[in-house]
Amino acid sequence: MNPFHQMRLALAGLMLAALTLAGCAGPGSYVVLLPSPDGTVGKVTISGASGQQVLTQARTGSMLNGKEAPFEVSREQLAKDFGEAMSARPALPEHFLLYFMPGGAQLTPLSVTLLPKILQRAKARHAVDVSVIGHTDTQGKAETNEELALKRAAAIAEQLRQMGLKDTVISVESHGERNLLVPTPDETAEPRNRRVEITLR
Repeated sequence: MNPFHQMRLALAGLMLAALTLAGCAGPGSYVVLLPSPDGTVGKVTISGASGQQVLTQARTGSMLNGKEAPFEVSREQLAKDFGEAMSARPALPEHFLLYFMPGGAQLTPLSVTLLPKILQRAKARHAVDVSVIGHTDTQGKAETNEELALKRAAAIAEQLRQMGLKDTVISVESHGERNLLVPTPDETAEPRNRRVEITLR
C-alpha cells in the first residue's frame, strides 16, 4: 500500500476517534461511526457498564453504557449533536508528487501543470506548513544523489515562494536515493523515484 494512503487512513482513524468522543459523557451520550474520507468504514467496539456493542455500519451509533443495540443516526441528528466538533476538525494533510527529468532539477511537463493546484490547495488552508522532500533514483553515487535531491527540493520550494507562498513555512529535506517509491537495484534509472514529495499540513 502507498505510504501516503496508509497515512491518510491512520489520520482518518484519529479523526474518527475525536468525533466519537466529542459528546459529553452524560447519561444520553453516544458514539457514532463515520466513514473515512476515502469512503471506507472501520469498526468501533463500545464497552460500557451495561454491555458491549460493535459498530460496523457508517452513521450508526451506540449509547456509551453499551446496553442498547446500535441505531441509525440521521445526518440532521449528527449535525445537531456533533456539528461543532466536526467543524473544528483540522484538515487532513494533502500530498503531491512531482517528477523530474533525468539528472537535474527540471520537472516533467506533466508535473509543471500540478504546481498551480498545489498553490491553490495551500492557499485554501487557514494556516499551512509545507514540507518538500527530494528524492532520486539509484543512478550515480549516493552522496551525489543526496545533493541532487536537496537541489530538487530547494528548487520546488523556491518556485512555490515565487508563485505566492512567500510568507509560508516551507521545510526542505533530502532523502537522496533512500526511501525509493519503486524498489530497484543500484544504478537503475526509474522515473518514479526521481521525485519531490510535497505535504500540506
